[in-house]
Amino acid sequence: MNNSYKDSMTKIYSILFFCCFLIYVSAQEECSKLKSAHKHEKSSTLNIAQIAETEKYDVHFYSLDVSLDNLSSFITGTVKIHASAKENIDSALFELYQTMSITAIRVNGSSAVFTRNVSAVSVFVDQLINESFIIEIDYNGTPPTSGTNPMGGSGLTNILDNTYNAHVTASLSEPFSAYEWWPCKQSLTDKADSCEVKMTVPTICKGGSNGLLENVIDLGNGTTRYEWKHRKSIDYYLISVAVAEYIDYSIFTNPIGAPSPILIQNYIYNNPQVLLDWQSNIDATSDYIELFSTLYGLYPFYKEKYGHCMAPIGGGMEHQTMTTQVHFNKNLTAHELGHQWFGDNVTCGSWADIWVNEGFATYSQYMMLENLYPSERVGQMQQYHDAAMQYLDGSVYIPIDTLNANRIFDYRLTYAKGAAIINTMRFMINNDANFFQGLKDYQTNFAGKTATGLDVKASLENASGVDLTKCFEEWYYGEGFPTYNLRWNEIGKDLSLEITQYPSGAFLTQVFTNPLEITFSRINDTDTTIRFEVNAKINNYLISNIGNISNVTSIDPNNWIINKSDTVIHDSSFEVFPSPNNLPAIELTPNPTDGQFMLVAQSPGNHSLKMVDSNGKIVMEKSFGKEIDLDISQLAQGMYVVFVVSEFGTKDSAKIIKK
Repeated sequence: MNNSYKDSMTKIYSILFFCCFLIYVSAQEECSKLKSAHKHEKSSTLNIAQIAETEKYDVHFYSLDVSLDNLSSFITGTVKIHASAKENIDSALFELYQTMSITAIRVNGSSAVFTRNVSAVSVFVDQLINESFIIEIDYNGTPPTSGTNPMGGSGLTNILDNTYNAHVTASLSEPFSAYEWWPCKQSLTDKADSCEVKMTVPTICKGGSNGLLENVIDLGNGTTRYEWKHRKSIDYYLISVAVAEYIDYSIFTNPIGAPSPILIQNYIYNNPQVLLDWQSNIDATSDYIELFSTLYGLYPFYKEKYGHCMAPIGGGMEHQTMTTQVHFNKNLTAHELGHQWFGDNVTCGSWADIWVNEGFATYSQYMMLENLYPSERVGQMQQYHDAAMQYLDGSVYIPIDTLNANRIFDYRLTYAKGAAIINTMRFMINNDANFFQGLKDYQTNFAGKTATGLDVKASLENASGVDLTKCFEEWYYGEGFPTYNLRWNEIGKDLSLEITQYPSGAFLTQVFTNPLEITFSRINDTDTTIRFEVNAKINNYLISNIGNISNVTSIDPNNWIINKSDTVIHDSSFEVFPSPNNLPAIELTPNPTDGQFMLVAQSPGNHSLKMVDSNGKIVMEKSFGKEIDLDISQLAQGMYVVFVVSEFGTKDSAKIIKK
């Protein structure tokens, strides 16, 4: 879901504990602020013992058959929970908000006894381990608002969109408000295998939901039933309804690998101004699906559809296969679409790891800009960095699996810093083919399941061979960011450089061990950007034959690292001396190189060489005599080390810079 939205002057209000908080919907906070209009500490209704009761059965299928309209949030109908017992059980517990009426409950078709303790409903089921059963709940009522339930009140809302004079009833259940409008089990790790939603609505309206629209039945009494069926696993908070006087504006997309065109079904207001305002943006959804299918793997619900239902919810909510959005700015659309992979196909296994949903959806915006609107890419990442550094502390990972939604959906940490550190991991892997293969593997291995940040780490490491342990310790679990100081001097054609970092707080991460790019200007030559491995608070480097440095022009010119720069000093007395272990008996020219260079060994006889990148990965192995011409034009920019072993067993090394 997006934490707010780019249409710059939209404002929404939510009442929390009788206080009114003004929420400015900024240029880059992309998920609906209604997500964070809750302040749960563990569960909206259940204590620890009650939560344990819900874990005694598995949900396989949800069936919602409900009636609602676009002028109120009143809902009535029947929900079926298809489940199986994980152990011998007398009863099964689910949630439904305390003011919603239950008129009857049946188990396997027979009337059942149940008890109710506030919003916890316990039904007598008497099932043995592995036995399947169906609970049917007839219910009705008006879901709470933020006024009647300050701890939530956004599960099902009736809203007027003033821009287009449209009345809408729409759900927004994340993180803990599904129970406000339908009886369910609110457990992240218990995804239903599939679901269906049947909505009876006024005939002038349409009802949008998950999956494929299999039937539209005119009931002959001024109402119509829309029957949706979704045949993929789905988490409770992603099941949705939206009702308004919609029209269907459908298009198709053709990503590589799809066996047939994929439907993009858009329920937009029955107001011609909507298409005048947004048609080209809606059409661009096709481009985004094709792009993300290339980066992350084929759109996971390609057998059904993607689509949108318009609703004035202050942003968007990534309801599976049919996102709810206030409108269609490209950042919002890309963010919510990215969630179909990160959040829907693979869902965070706990709210502590919400980064696997929101960090990657936010990074999907950046990928959309990088590939389709490249002139906007730099500003987007800079915005993420600025937001992340607004305060000094805070980790992307949430140390406690809190149900405090304000912390879960903290834009600065979960969204902005979350996206920025994904960019850092991409930089550390230094090979886009491997980076995106890791994301594809993650989608494949955890399709239809839940995952954690460590699962992301393992997928990226397996695909790239790069150890991200320190990266996660410092950037995911750690807090703060580095500030860099530089001291440099050129002696002859050799560059002496010192990179010093200090942390943003005494009790925050003290050292960040990531690569860092620095751009140098050179007299009568092009600028050169060199990648340095930074592993300590003080780091010294000696680069031979770089020649004619006039200045340091940029630290981290491509915004790979959240950081600040303090001082850059040209110190004419500063010199880094090579250690005896690094005195090479080999000569590399030219160095830096655009790709081709010559290696000359000082020792006689035959030699073998290995070249490794900054992560220690071997990128070249050859045998030669006294000298050899080498070509690394196909390798990425950065620093490489050449190790040479003579036939007499002597070992030497030298560094080469690929521009």
